Amino acid sequence: MSFFDTESPKVLVVDDHPASRMTAVALLSVEGYEVFEAESGPAALKCVSQTNPDLILLDVMMPGMDGFEVCRRLKHDEQTRLIPVIFITALNDRRSRIKGIEAGGDDFLTKPFDHLELAARVKSLVGQKRLNEDLDHAEQVLFSIARAVESRDPNTGDHCERLIALGKAFGAYLQLSRSELRDLMWGSYLHDIGKIGIPDAVLLKRGPFTEQEREIMNQHVLIGEKICSPLRTMRGVLPIIRYHHERWDGTGYPDGLVGDEIPYIAQVFQMIDIYDALTSERPYKRAFTPEDALKIMAEETNKGWRNPKLITQFTEFISQNYLKALPTSEEQNAFFSPALGAASCENSMISRAS
Repeated sequence: MSFFDTESPKVLVVDDHPASRMTAVALLSVEGYEVFEAESGPAALKCVSQTNPDLILLDVMMPGMDGFEVCRRLKHDEQTRLIPVIFITALNDRRSRIKGIEAGGDDFLTKPFDHLELAARVKSLVGQKRLNEDLDHAEQVLFSIARAVESRDPNTGDHCERLIALGKAFGAYLQLSRSELRDLMWGSYLHDIGKIGIPDAVLLKRGPFTEQEREIMNQHVLIGEKICSPLRTMRGVLPIIRYHHERWDGTGYPDGLVGDEIPYIAQVFQMIDIYDALTSERPYKRAFTPEDALKIMAEETNKGWRNPKLITQFTEFISQNYLKALPTSEEQNAFFSPALGAASCENSMISRAS
């Protein structure tokens, strides 16, 4: 149970008929809810911004702004999208219910509603809303930590943002599912979150690592997995965090996985992470052109480090979608080579440890 569960849940009742509002307010007050009222769509939106309710009972048929429009506005707003909406209507036709679902409604009650049914549905949705909020807050904390990790290195630049853009395009090229694309996007932010536990003396070192320093740095994948594993929503991201430094021939870390023992989503992420590292300037190296980066990745594949089929697909993707759009090497460098720190290059042959 979260701290916020100790507070009385707040419910907003929106209906242009005073008698209907009074009935709902009376029933909910008996159940221990703190109840607010609004007589119109605009008044409802104003009340939501002021009270931040845990649930909204929303009449459909109101003059001016109807309930569907109120719901759409709430669900499109980042601050109110998690508030569940129960449509209250005398309409029981299929078209109205479909319209309500399209607007983002969470449930329906038909007037006159049953007391026990109202109490049960409100209780269920309020509980789900608070759970979703806890998860949402936890996810935001993780992303904030990831941004803090990136900001520790002044040369990092927009590494994560570039990975997200490139991952989204490459994932679509591979026809990944929607959930796989989401995991790839989140992994782009969170893959190095474990570096929050790496001392600055190691993380920011510009020269080659000693064996002991390399062992310390390698722990970041396990630290990152431990940070993110309590959240079920991160289940699909964990393979990226733990395994993005594995190699096809088993010489990677932390587990020395071989071939397709490495989760596919982690293999896909490796392609974009290594490519971005190669095509970005570091304190100890220049930025390679896209053509040279692909050659280096091919050489790594010949060494046994990468999935040959996937590297072929990535090369075709870059050649078809990026190189043709960049007619000169100068333009390619301008597009692909923003300044980037040294924090994410251990996976490549140009690593400080190589």
